[in-house]
Amino acid sequence: MKPPSKRIRDAAFPSTPRVRPSPAAPARAGIDQEMIAHIAALRRYALLLVGEAHDADDLVQEALARVLARTRSWTRVRDVRSYLFTTLHHVFIDAMRRRRHVRMAVDVDEIVDRLAVPAGQLDRLAWRDFVRALATIPAEQREVVLLVGMEGMSYAEAARVLGVPIGTVMSRLSRGREALRRLTHRGAPVRLRVVGRTRRDDP
Repeated sequence: MKPPSKRIRDAAFPSTPRVRPSPAAPARAGIDQEMIAHIAALRRYALLLVGEAHDADDLVQEALARVLARTRSWTRVRDVRSYLFTTLHHVFIDAMRRRRHVRMAVDVDEIVDRLAVPAGQLDRLAWRDFVRALATIPAEQREVVLLVGMEGMSYAEAARVLGVPIGTVMSRLSRGREALRRLTHRGAPVRLRVVGRTRRDDP
């Protein structure tokens, strides 16, 4: 499997050492640009999905590697964002199967810091409650809550990403939101779409 191209690696993981450009990089320039535009959302989603920054970075890097390995079929992809999130979903499922009995460990403060939530505000307390509660609900509900609530996907888009019927998405979302309302101290989860970037997305 080919590793992510230099431009993708530098955009997603600024601390990654510089590598020699791939001979195929010029031909993939347009694809790289489309992928780069969605990396921040992929990293934010992965971080809240798995609750650990290193594991989230691994998921995103593996997803990007898989997408770049399928470059030849790119012309058949109409929705780049859905394709990237679908690939990330598959990577996440593969990781879950390998670590089936590992409980999700969450450093709430680290996650809130990486989401660039302003310090000293009530919003930060709400986000801490939300992140802690999010880690306790089933992964399939967590995915739908994040895809619809944070990334703003429609039920149909989320269904395509997850490979399930729209009715299943609606059911999981309803149960996930209800669980979060019960688990958060303030009776309702925070408004997910207020977060626009993670801390490492700053220039």
